[in-house]
Amino acid sequence: MRRQLATGLLATVALIVLLGIAYPLAMTGLGQAFFSRQANGSLVKVGGKAVGSALIGQSFTDAKGNPLPQYFQPRPSAAGQGYDPTASGATNLGPSNPALLKAVAQRVDAYRQFNHLARGTPVPVDAVTSSASGLDPDISAANALDQAPRVAATRHLPVAAVVALVHQQANGRQWGILGEGSVNVLDLNVALDRLK
Repeated sequence: MRRQLATGLLATVALIVLLGIAYPLAMTGLGQAFFSRQANGSLVKVGGKAVGSALIGQSFTDAKGNPLPQYFQPRPSAAGQGYDPTASGATNLGPSNPALLKAVAQRVDAYRQFNHLARGTPVPVDAVTSSASGLDPDISAANALDQAPRVAATRHLPVAAVVALVHQQANGRQWGILGEGSVNVLDLNVALDRLK
């Protein structure tokens, strides 16, 4: 019995050292050595000050929660009060749920009005639906291009310059075939602030 107890205790201590100390230290070291930007949160800095993470979406609103017209806006978020990383999650409403259908219809109207689009203009899906995590930092290129004239008019910039910036910041399809082109909203807005 003692021999089994000693063997069990020794195995437990060895596994604690191996899996609780050595493995985490090795993974942290490899992460810092080869993926330091990602391991440290992919922070976006302006003037040496962190303004957000390229991996977590954020709102561009005034103190009352109204979207700022001079910035590109992210997709809607169902995470807490919006883009709350401690409350990540989707709405859990099915595609035929009346509450979701009503919310999407209201968002479509608000999107068209905010971006000065004609009544029948198609609206990108990501502009009116939240992602599964509620923290998606990207929008589709189509969504960004719909917003470009509003941003240009608010900032008194040529539309062509803002559209060119969207294309410059756009990421293609993953592996050239998956999904659609996207734009990181924080990176785009930081680049927009640099555009004079």
